[in-house]
Amino acid sequence: MTGISESTFLRDLESNARVYADRAALICGDERLNWSELDQRINRVANALLSMGVKPGDTVSILSRNSNAYVETFLGILRMGGCVVPLPSMAAPEALERMIVDSGVKVLLLAENLSDLAAPFVDRLDGLLPGGRIALDFDREGWVRYGAWRDSASDISPDVDVRENALFNIIYSSGTTGVPKGIVHDHALRDVQVERLKRFGLDETAISLLSTPIYSNTTLVTLLPTLAAGGCCVLMPKFDVSGFLALCERERVTHTMLVPVQYHRIMADPDFDRYDLSSMRMKLSTSAPLRASLKRDIAARFPGKMVEIYGLTEGGGNTILSVTEFPDKLGSVGRPGEGVEIRIIDEDGVELPLGKVGEIVGRSGTMMRGYHGRPDLTEAMIWRAPDGAVFFRSGDMGRFDEDGFLFLSDRKKDMIISGGLNIYADDLEKALLEHEAVDDVAVIGVPSDQWGETPVGLVVLKPGMGDVSAEVICDWANERLGKSQRLSCVEIRESLPRSSIGKILKRELRAPYWEGFDTNN
Repeated sequence: MTGISESTFLRDLESNARVYADRAALICGDERLNWSELDQRINRVANALLSMGVKPGDTVSILSRNSNAYVETFLGILRMGGCVVPLPSMAAPEALERMIVDSGVKVLLLAENLSDLAAPFVDRLDGLLPGGRIALDFDREGWVRYGAWRDSASDISPDVDVRENALFNIIYSSGTTGVPKGIVHDHALRDVQVERLKRFGLDETAISLLSTPIYSNTTLVTLLPTLAAGGCCVLMPKFDVSGFLALCERERVTHTMLVPVQYHRIMADPDFDRYDLSSMRMKLSTSAPLRASLKRDIAARFPGKMVEIYGLTEGGGNTILSVTEFPDKLGSVGRPGEGVEIRIIDEDGVELPLGKVGEIVGRSGTMMRGYHGRPDLTEAMIWRAPDGAVFFRSGDMGRFDEDGFLFLSDRKKDMIISGGLNIYADDLEKALLEHEAVDDVAVIGVPSDQWGETPVGLVVLKPGMGDVSAEVICDWANERLGKSQRLSCVEIRESLPRSSIGKILKRELRAPYWEGFDTNN
């Protein structure tokens, strides 16, 4: 291991327990843990895992909503050299089973409110160690009660040297179908990421409110830097607007990471201006594009700075937009971050000139080790520059302007090819959102005998706008779109399906239209 240093993140946690012993580290509901208490619990989890036969490098899964126990088990797994597999609560039981088997999980920690997801397959998990079913908050035959299991172990830090090349986590998409695709991160990646995110003011005085699920990288990129700096994380098991705003006021929250749909609901809340949010220093957004109009509203009414981050869980290219600093660039996702190189390529992998739309590829100091057990998928993710440099394909289409700001066009797989012409759904969605009656929208391609596929707008109306017809909205939008972009129709929906971190699930929206067609869409 010569030349490979120890995990900086884990070293920081141990230091914080000494320096900030009596200060709050975690808050969830009525339970508050200071740094000393959290450190002892992390050690107990680590030692309990080691005593039952979990070895450094082994994988351990957690299936739970956000809680203090989730964080302490996550960190305990890391401290004993294990690799965390945080399971997505939005996945179906058959997908969860594939993830557990694919990653070779030795121990499963489960919360009662998600136990129905595990029930169909848990008896088939023959890869678990004896006693490897840990019940976080329930009593059931065949399961070990978490509190007793944890507290029976020593609270002295285990003698395990976790190096920066050790695996940190394997993250699976909540939409995984077929063969699982697990994104592997190591400690080296997380150490770099933590240091970069600290520059958003995440220091020992930070109080970060986290309302997206911990299994998502969206949450981890704020949770981990806050804890590494010695700050405090306030956890919400489930997001709701009034609860979020009340926590911001009560706990004097300084930082938060939200996804666009959450910002939309917060800013639309009629009671928003009644809360004292003056403690907020920095708000972050990621996972999906944040509309320019919403960015403008946040900058005007929500205290503190606002930053949008664009990037992939796999790593590679990422961009940063300071909404409050660049009000004339709100249609973009900002400029490449520190140490990031991004290029735009065409379908043949040839780099495109400035201003041309193509696939976004990127490289940086934060790139995944690969997809777990899938070198074929990892290789398909890679674009090699003429000089041999490795970039990750994003699957997103975009362009750079003359000032170096990146503008997204669409997901490559969501691009609609109608009559041989490329139509970017994002352009059509922006036009529909300008209609006063439209609250939410998704544009998808559906089969067309004449054009191959044609764009259809699925819209959710604002409250009180139920008398506005789909035809009126469609005609209004088409008057503002180019001839080759026009919508074939608009359909009004009660809601649009979203993932747990707010991404519209276009695959689900497209499926009924394409049933019976021979297509990969």
